[in-house]
Amino acid sequence: MSVFSWAAAPQAVNLLDAGSLLGAFGALGIAVVLFAETGLLVGFFLPGDSLLFTAGLLCVPGSDGPVDLSLTQVLLAAVAGALLGAQTGYWIGRRGGRALLARSRARRLHEGASRAEELLGRYGHARAIVLARFVPVVRTVLNPLAGALNVPAGTFALWQAVGGTVWTVGLVLAGYALGSSVPNVDRYLLPIVAVVVVISLLPLAVELLRSRNRRTAEGDNS
Repeated sequence: MSVFSWAAAPQAVNLLDAGSLLGAFGALGIAVVLFAETGLLVGFFLPGDSLLFTAGLLCVPGSDGPVDLSLTQVLLAAVAGALLGAQTGYWIGRRGGRALLARSRARRLHEGASRAEELLGRYGHARAIVLARFVPVVRTVLNPLAGALNVPAGTFALWQAVGGTVWTVGLVLAGYALGSSVPNVDRYLLPIVAVVVVISLLPLAVELLRSRNRRTAEGDNS
Protein backbone atom coordinates (compact mmCIF):
# COMPACT_ATOMS: atom_id res chain seq x y z
CA MET A 1 0.00 0.00 0.00
CA SER A 2 1.42 3.39 -0.94
CA VAL A 3 1.78 5.80 1.98
CA PHE A 4 0.26 8.51 -0.18
CA SER A 5 -2.79 6.49 -1.19
CA TRP A 6 -6.13 7.97 -0.18
CA ALA A 7 -8.19 5.35 -1.97
CA ALA A 8 -7.14 2.66 0.47
CA ALA A 9 -8.22 4.67 3.51
CA PRO A 10 -10.84 3.00 5.70
CA GLN A 11 -14.21 4.58 6.20
CA ALA A 12 -13.76 5.31 9.92
CA VAL A 13 -10.61 7.05 11.14
CA ASN A 14 -9.97 7.86 14.78
CA LEU A 15 -8.26 11.27 14.76
CA LEU A 16 -6.95 10.69 18.29
CA ASP A 17 -5.33 7.34 17.42
CA ALA A 18 -1.90 7.59 15.78
CA GLY A 19 -2.09 4.05 14.41
CA SER A 20 -5.49 4.70 12.84
CA LEU A 21 -4.31 7.92 11.20
CA LEU A 22 -1.15 6.32 9.84
CA GLY A 23 -3.02 3.25 8.59
CA ALA A 24 -5.50 5.46 6.76
CA PHE A 25 -3.33 8.18 5.28
CA GLY A 26 0.32 7.22 5.72
CA ALA A 27 2.97 9.94 5.45
CA LEU A 28 0.53 12.42 3.92
CA GLY A 29 -1.58 12.14 7.07
CA ILE A 30 1.41 13.16 9.16
CA ALA A 31 1.83 16.37 7.18
CA VAL A 32 -1.88 17.22 7.41
CA VAL A 33 -2.16 16.48 11.14
CA LEU A 34 0.95 18.47 12.06
CA PHE A 35 -0.18 21.36 9.86
CA ALA A 36 -3.55 21.43 11.65
CA GLU A 37 -2.06 20.99 15.13
CA THR A 38 0.53 23.73 14.76
CA GLY A 39 -1.28 26.09 12.42
CA LEU A 40 -4.99 25.99 13.21
CA LEU A 41 -6.50 26.59 16.64
CA VAL A 42 -9.01 23.79 16.05
CA GLY A 43 -6.13 21.28 15.90
CA PHE A 44 -5.05 21.57 19.55
CA PHE A 45 -6.43 18.09 20.39
CA LEU A 46 -4.49 16.20 17.68
CA PRO A 47 -1.82 13.65 18.74
CA GLY A 48 1.37 15.19 17.32
CA ASP A 49 3.91 13.60 19.67
CA SER A 50 2.49 10.08 19.57
CA LEU A 51 1.95 10.31 15.80
CA LEU A 52 5.61 11.16 15.15
CA PHE A 53 6.94 8.48 17.49
CA THR A 54 4.59 5.82 16.12
CA ALA A 55 5.52 6.74 12.55
CA GLY A 56 9.18 6.23 13.42
CA LEU A 57 8.39 2.79 14.82
CA LEU A 58 6.50 1.80 11.69
CA CYS A 59 9.38 2.86 9.44
CA VAL A 60 11.49 -0.04 10.70
CA PRO A 61 11.74 -2.75 7.99
CA GLY A 62 9.69 -5.80 8.95
CA SER A 63 7.43 -3.99 11.42
CA ASP A 64 4.01 -5.59 11.67
CA GLY A 65 1.99 -2.38 11.96
CA PRO A 66 -1.03 -1.12 10.00
CA VAL A 67 1.14 0.35 7.21
CA ASP A 68 4.71 0.22 5.90
CA LEU A 69 6.25 3.68 5.99
CA SER A 70 9.37 5.13 4.39
CA LEU A 71 11.62 6.94 6.88
CA THR A 72 12.58 9.56 4.27
CA GLN A 73 8.95 10.28 3.38
CA VAL A 74 7.93 10.44 7.03
CA LEU A 75 10.71 12.90 7.90
CA LEU A 76 9.94 15.12 4.92
CA ALA A 77 6.19 15.07 5.60
CA ALA A 78 6.66 15.76 9.32
CA VAL A 79 9.03 18.70 8.84
CA ALA A 80 6.91 20.19 6.04
CA GLY A 81 3.66 19.92 8.00
CA ALA A 82 5.13 21.34 11.22
CA LEU A 83 6.93 24.26 9.58
CA LEU A 84 4.14 25.25 7.19
CA GLY A 85 1.58 24.92 9.98
CA ALA A 86 3.48 27.15 12.39
CA GLN A 87 4.04 29.79 9.72
CA THR A 88 0.35 29.72 8.81
CA GLY A 89 -0.61 30.07 12.47
CA TYR A 90 1.68 33.07 12.80
CA TRP A 91 0.07 34.90 9.87
CA ILE A 92 -3.40 34.04 11.16
CA GLY A 93 -2.37 35.66 14.43
CA ARG A 94 -1.13 38.77 12.64
CA ARG A 95 -4.56 39.13 11.06
CA GLY A 96 -6.64 38.69 14.21
CA GLY A 97 -5.42 35.82 16.35
CA ARG A 98 -6.66 37.21 19.66
CA ALA A 99 -10.16 37.70 18.27
CA LEU A 100 -10.23 34.08 17.07
CA LEU A 101 -9.01 32.84 20.45
CA ALA A 102 -11.58 34.94 22.30
CA ARG A 103 -14.40 33.28 20.35
CA SER A 104 -13.29 29.79 21.41
CA ARG A 105 -14.86 28.21 24.47
CA ALA A 106 -12.24 25.46 24.84
CA ARG A 107 -10.74 25.76 28.34
CA ARG A 108 -7.57 23.86 27.35
CA LEU A 109 -7.01 26.28 24.51
CA HIS A 110 -7.18 29.30 26.80
CA GLU A 111 -4.90 27.61 29.34
CA GLY A 112 -2.45 26.90 26.54
CA ALA A 113 -2.58 30.54 25.46
CA SER A 114 -1.72 31.63 29.00
CA ARG A 115 1.25 29.24 29.07
CA ALA A 116 2.37 30.44 25.63
CA GLU A 117 2.26 34.09 26.66
CA GLU A 118 4.13 33.21 29.85
CA LEU A 119 6.84 31.42 27.86
CA LEU A 120 7.28 34.42 25.57
CA GLY A 121 7.58 36.76 28.54
CA ARG A 122 9.92 34.58 30.58
CA TYR A 123 12.30 33.16 27.97
CA GLY A 124 12.17 35.66 25.14
CA HIS A 125 11.13 35.01 21.56
CA ALA A 126 13.79 32.52 20.43
CA ARG A 127 13.73 30.12 23.40
CA ALA A 128 9.95 30.30 23.81
CA ILE A 129 9.27 29.47 20.15
CA VAL A 130 11.59 26.44 20.32
CA LEU A 131 10.40 25.20 23.73
CA ALA A 132 6.73 25.52 22.78
CA ARG A 133 7.15 22.78 20.16
CA PHE A 134 7.52 20.23 22.94
CA VAL A 135 4.42 21.21 24.92
CA PRO A 136 0.99 20.00 23.70
CA VAL A 137 -1.63 22.73 23.16
CA VAL A 138 1.03 25.42 23.75
CA ARG A 139 2.58 24.61 20.38
CA THR A 140 -0.86 25.19 18.83
CA VAL A 141 -1.55 28.60 20.33
CA LEU A 142 1.94 30.11 20.54
CA ASN A 143 2.19 30.56 16.77
CA PRO A 144 -0.91 32.75 16.31
CA LEU A 145 -0.14 34.42 19.63
CA ALA A 146 3.33 35.34 18.37
CA GLY A 147 1.70 36.91 15.34
CA ALA A 148 -0.81 38.79 17.46
CA LEU A 149 2.00 40.10 19.70
CA ASN A 150 3.96 41.27 16.63
CA VAL A 151 6.98 39.04 17.17
CA PRO A 152 9.30 39.98 14.24
CA ALA A 153 8.53 37.79 11.23
CA GLY A 154 12.19 36.93 10.59
CA THR A 155 12.78 35.95 14.21
CA PHE A 156 9.70 33.77 14.27
CA ALA A 157 10.48 32.07 10.94
CA LEU A 158 14.04 31.21 12.02
CA TRP A 159 13.27 29.80 15.44
CA GLN A 160 10.06 28.00 14.52
CA ALA A 161 12.08 26.24 11.79
CA VAL A 162 14.73 25.25 14.32
CA GLY A 163 12.20 24.07 16.91
CA GLY A 164 9.96 22.33 14.39
CA THR A 165 12.84 20.43 12.82
CA VAL A 166 14.30 19.29 16.15
CA TRP A 167 10.87 18.24 17.45
CA THR A 168 9.75 16.28 14.40
CA VAL A 169 13.06 14.68 13.44
CA GLY A 170 13.89 13.90 17.07
CA LEU A 171 10.65 12.06 17.80
CA VAL A 172 10.59 10.16 14.49
CA LEU A 173 14.19 9.01 14.90
CA ALA A 174 13.55 8.08 18.55
CA GLY A 175 10.73 5.80 17.43
CA TYR A 176 12.84 4.38 14.63
CA ALA A 177 15.76 3.73 17.01
CA LEU A 178 13.53 1.91 19.48
CA GLY A 179 11.93 -0.16 16.73
CA SER A 180 15.35 -1.07 15.32
CA SER A 181 16.81 -2.13 18.67
CA VAL A 182 13.88 -4.04 20.22
CA PRO A 183 12.58 -7.07 18.26
CA ASN A 184 8.81 -7.11 17.61
CA VAL A 185 8.39 -3.80 19.43
CA ASP A 186 5.26 -3.08 17.36
CA ARG A 187 3.43 -5.69 19.48
CA TYR A 188 3.66 -3.24 22.36
CA LEU A 189 2.64 -0.21 20.31
CA LEU A 190 -0.31 0.88 22.47
CA PRO A 191 1.51 0.94 25.83
CA ILE A 192 4.54 2.63 24.21
CA VAL A 193 2.35 5.34 22.69
CA ALA A 194 0.63 5.80 26.07
CA VAL A 195 4.03 6.39 27.69
CA VAL A 196 4.95 8.90 24.96
CA VAL A 197 1.69 10.79 25.54
CA VAL A 198 2.31 10.93 29.30
CA ILE A 199 5.89 12.14 28.81
CA SER A 200 4.76 14.78 26.30
CA LEU A 201 2.28 16.13 28.86
CA LEU A 202 4.88 16.45 31.63
CA PRO A 203 6.16 19.90 30.54
CA LEU A 204 2.60 21.26 30.60
CA ALA A 205 1.98 19.73 34.03
CA VAL A 206 5.22 21.22 35.37
CA GLU A 207 4.33 24.67 34.02
CA LEU A 208 0.84 24.48 35.56
CA LEU A 209 2.32 23.46 38.93
CA ARG A 210 4.87 26.29 38.81
CA SER A 211 2.17 28.82 37.94
CA ARG A 212 -0.02 27.63 40.82
CA ASN A 213 2.91 27.82 43.26
CA ARG A 214 3.75 31.35 42.09
CA ARG A 215 0.15 32.47 42.53
CA THR A 216 0.09 30.94 46.00
CA ALA A 217 3.36 32.66 46.94
CA GLU A 218 2.12 36.00 45.62
CA GLY A 219 -1.09 35.59 47.63
CA ASP A 220 0.86 34.87 50.79
CA ASN A 221 3.06 37.94 50.27
CA SER A 222 0.17 40.30 49.57
